[in-house]
Amino acid sequence: MKQAQSGILGIRTKSIYSPPDPSDGIRILTTQYWPRGIQRTAVDEYVRKLGPSRELLHAFKRAEIDWPTYERGYLGEMQAEGPRQEIERLARIALKQQVTILCVCKDEAFCHRRLLRDLVEKEACEPP
Repeated sequence: MKQAQSGILGIRTKSIYSPPDPSDGIRILTTQYWPRGIQRTAVDEYVRKLGPSRELLHAFKRAEIDWPTYERGYLGEMQAEGPRQEIERLARIALKQQVTILCVCKDEAFCHRRLLRDLVEKEACEPP
């Protein structure tokens, strides 16, 4: 098993503000809004469905909810049909090549990209 930052399979996470690296493979931005100062060419895909809803994100950033509540909310949002299909698609890709999940957060410990990586890994490891 690879280290936590790289996860298992071909899935990594990092901040969109970290420099791109050839080892990133497919770079997928997963936010509801496009980050300031980032060119569209910095990513291969932009998948808004995999970012937390604006309401959930703003409630967390305003300290109206704590991390466990945010985490439950995000995981709940990812059970909708659109996000589920994208998670399944990323799992299929990650079985074949490197995928890097990107977000604007600097601290992965309190970022949805870590939760998303875990969802994709779990999906990829489940039998068909």
